[in-house]
Amino acid sequence: MKIKRILFAVFGLICFALGTIGVFLPILPTTPFYLLTLFFFANSSEKLHTWFLGTKLYKKHLESFVSHRGMLRSTKLSIILTVTLLMGFGFFMMARKGIWIPCILLAVVWVAHILYFTLRVKTISREEQSALEQKERREAPVQDFAP
Repeated sequence: MKIKRILFAVFGLICFALGTIGVFLPILPTTPFYLLTLFFFANSSEKLHTWFLGTKLYKKHLESFVSHRGMLRSTKLSIILTVTLLMGFGFFMMARKGIWIPCILLAVVWVAHILYFTLRVKTISREEQSALEQKERREAPVQDFAP
């Protein structure tokens, strides 16, 4: 059983590293790797799971998506803008050298990314997110922290 927990922790760290690299490289998707990180950490160690839930990366990119199946407009726009700028730079550099097949592939990936975030990820308003969070707090069970 201990080996299984260690493997989950190792896979969680690998997914966390890949997701963090994906913040800067548009070819690696950030959100799926962070979701896998959450899964692996939850199955390996309560301490790792709690730590990951407290990180800025989780709160900024995943918290609203995990809890409400949607994202704030500002979050979606920042993700789309970052991906567009990074992919645009890659496209420009390859097009300058006349490397057209990777340019076409990059353009297809970019269009798929835009379509996914505009059509598949629900946009949540700040008021709606606040209301959902208040509802969750009211429905959350009271935990006893006595030793």
